[in-house]
Amino acid sequence: MSVNHAPLTPLALLQRTAAVYPGRTAVVYGTRQFTFAAYRERVYRLAQALRTLGIRREERVAVLAPNVPMVLEAHYGIPWAGGVIVAINTRLNAKEVGYILEHSGSRALIADAALLAGLEPIARQLDGLERILVAEDPDAGQGPFWRPPGAQDYEATLAAADAAEPPFPVADEQQSIAIDYTSGTTGAPKGVVYTHRGALLNAVNDGLQNGLDARSVYLWTLPMFHCNGWCFSWAAPGLGATSVCLRQVEARRVRDLIVQHGVSHFCGAPIVLQMLAQLAEAEPFRFETPVRSATGGAPPSPTLLAAMQRLNVQVTHLYGLTETYGPCTVCEVQEDWAGLPVDALADRMARQGVPHLLAGELNVLDAQGRPVPRDGKTMGEVCLRGNTVMKGYFRDPGATDKAFQGGWFHTGDLGVVQADGYIALRDRSKDIIISGGENISTIEVENVLAAHPDIAEAAVVSRPDDKWGEVPVAFVALKPGRTLTAAAVIAFCREQLAHYKCPQDVIFEALPRTSTGKVQKFALRERLWAGHASRIQGA
Repeated sequence: MSVNHAPLTPLALLQRTAAVYPGRTAVVYGTRQFTFAAYRERVYRLAQALRTLGIRREERVAVLAPNVPMVLEAHYGIPWAGGVIVAINTRLNAKEVGYILEHSGSRALIADAALLAGLEPIARQLDGLERILVAEDPDAGQGPFWRPPGAQDYEATLAAADAAEPPFPVADEQQSIAIDYTSGTTGAPKGVVYTHRGALLNAVNDGLQNGLDARSVYLWTLPMFHCNGWCFSWAAPGLGATSVCLRQVEARRVRDLIVQHGVSHFCGAPIVLQMLAQLAEAEPFRFETPVRSATGGAPPSPTLLAAMQRLNVQVTHLYGLTETYGPCTVCEVQEDWAGLPVDALADRMARQGVPHLLAGELNVLDAQGRPVPRDGKTMGEVCLRGNTVMKGYFRDPGATDKAFQGGWFHTGDLGVVQADGYIALRDRSKDIIISGGENISTIEVENVLAAHPDIAEAAVVSRPDDKWGEVPVAFVALKPGRTLTAAAVIAFCREQLAHYKCPQDVIFEALPRTSTGKVQKFALRERLWAGHASRIQGA
């Protein structure tokens, strides 16, 4: 640090917030509450405990826990010790967790007792860790849970640690602060490296784009392991907002906590919004004061966005990837949209929009790397570069070089640019369906299906076809108590779409999801194509 420069880091946010609002509530979890002064002290104690273990700059500390206060503390405490947080997906099996622990080279593990019990099959691998800190949670169900030998109690460790402020560990803002592992659907998961600089800038983006400040109350419906909670794990405490922690997302619990604590903000995949919409159909309600919700993943359908308006939930549509610290674009609402009919407004709000204020550059490029026309029709790959693109893939320079080819981060998403400069996704590059030479956007078909009054959600993928090459097939989940036939669904689509775009078949079942709530379209596609491959091999 010099007289006119300080390294950018979210750690500086907490220093200011705790100094300005020491008595304000920082964290709420069940009957427990911490002020910002108490939260900062717990962060300091964790950092001092980790330093006592020998954790130093850039050394990794893994965290395996649901959205409980310990994870919020780890997001500041681990980097304050100089370490790098490796927040692990809580829905992975023991083998997958073991891979991440080994690949990241984590020296220590901070775990929820109930989740640690699931790691007994890799007990020998856990022996290689220098320390395991375990937190018991009365909301986790019946214990006692299995613990490996030598594991120490998290609360006892904090109580025994020094409460003094640790030495400030950040001399270089490009120092790593986190490694987030991708889902690994096409191979081993890759470790995405975040820097202090990128984390700070995206945390500030969270506040600027979503109106988050010291008056806000943020409900943790988004997993903190997912892109470090889209960097809200640093933004909420750092900007002075109260965090309401939630161990498990359930519609009635979400509704009740919003009312009880005056929640102003929550985030998540569209499935969280869908849960509230379905609850409101069964048990009608409307929030008295507006609630802001940021959603990402698959674009929410116009039907779902309209349902949220009726609940007084103001939805902001975001777009991003693990490699971009979570959201990096936002669908900014223009003043002249206010007079639009609900369906037209919702259709505009479903677009991915424009870059975050501090994100950098966004473009849609053709196969030659040239920007596509702003005609809303010509598709290209969404590419990004700037402040909130990852440092790279951990221990994988080849994958990093491929992702950064041509000086851009290549997302693999296909989109168009509208006349007003807003981008709109059309599909993943592998999800676009080319039937008889015609491109079919699965998102377009899914939005039509979502408008059906009996359909809760739908996913459209390709199925091989001897005549057309491939054709669309719809997987449909119905609302409770509703019935439909495949013929009725196809007829509904044909009323609104060109016939070649309509599903050739409809399969009624619950949709498989990733740990972050996204529909696993790759799994649905693989089922259909695997059957075709088997038929060919047996011919």
